[in-house]
Amino acid sequence: MKRRVFAAVLALCANGAVVAQSGPPQAVPVPAPAEPDAIPLYGEKTPGSAATEQWVKFMGTDLAARNVTHPTITPVLPEPGKATGAAVVVAPGGAFMILAMDHEGWAVARALADRGIAAFVLKYRLNPTPRSEAASGKFMAEQLARELGRPMAGELLGKSMAPADGKAAVAWVRAHADKYGIDPNRVGMMGFSAGAMTTRRVGLDADTPSRPAFLGYIYGPQDAEPVPADAPPMFDAIALDDALFPNKGFPIAQAYLDAKRPVEVHGYQTGNHGFGLGVPGTTTTLMIDEFTAWLRMQGFLTRKDSK
Repeated sequence: MKRRVFAAVLALCANGAVVAQSGPPQAVPVPAPAEPDAIPLYGEKTPGSAATEQWVKFMGTDLAARNVTHPTITPVLPEPGKATGAAVVVAPGGAFMILAMDHEGWAVARALADRGIAAFVLKYRLNPTPRSEAASGKFMAEQLARELGRPMAGELLGKSMAPADGKAAVAWVRAHADKYGIDPNRVGMMGFSAGAMTTRRVGLDADTPSRPAFLGYIYGPQDAEPVPADAPPMFDAIALDDALFPNKGFPIAQAYLDAKRPVEVHGYQTGNHGFGLGVPGTTTTLMIDEFTAWLRMQGFLTRKDSK
């Protein structure tokens, strides 16, 4: 059990593979970074305040935020000559209690933009945690320990505003498609860990009036659920040694196949949980290029005006 609880804490720390080698990273409190391009997700009606946020750095480099109550969306755009017209809402992970903004947000968005895909980093609302760093670490570990074994129907997801913010983010990007040179029919969503679970809810919930065009489901739990007949195509990637979501095979991919919906699965031999853009020396470093190649195969990177 201690091994599994530790693995859950690794998910909060965003890079499980590094932690497994060197011990738990220290979260150092830092001032909130400047986010000049961040846009309030609901405009003047956006709830909360940036003043509630608490920021830390892991490993001296990776910024993460707690107690987010004011959701925002940040565009990261490709150079005009590279732009494909496709867009992705990027949802970082962190167990719905912290957001790995660098590791699974801004870094991923820059990688997508480098490949001609407009990216929009979603800073979604989080479940509250104690203000004290010491108390919050203990609190988050306890919350995660209780959640193990029921990741798709757990209390952390159930209490979260992340799915609502995810749906609003996809709608926001579509509503502003002309401004950013985006095809509204090629707006997808990509999430990591808790962000993957958020992405899955945005893509599969029956009450979603306009689903994303595609889903990038990166190290989310593989549990099955009914897949609707209009489910967006899914790219599903996870390391087979994931310590937070132990290998169950790929039941969600089988559910996609049963529903006759497009799905592609990448089960990396090693990489653990939280590999982000990849752990050096493992094939997880290929994930973002494989995702891009899959989008191209599906036709999502082909402009309507291309010849």
